[in-house]
Amino acid sequence: MSLIEDARRKLNDSAKSKSLTDPEIVNMSQCLDRLLNEYYLMKELGSLAS
Repeated sequence: MSLIEDARRKLNDSAKSKSLTDPEIVNMSQCLDRLLNEYYLMKELGSLAS
């Protein structure tokens, strides 16, 4: 969960000084999306296994 929190914090901090369409912001947002998708997939698979 720490990776997600760090990615979210970095994205929020960077978005304060850059446009939301800035390629760096878009890339950070996509990275955060991937982390969240992986987290929810792992969580879903864990709940199916139990």
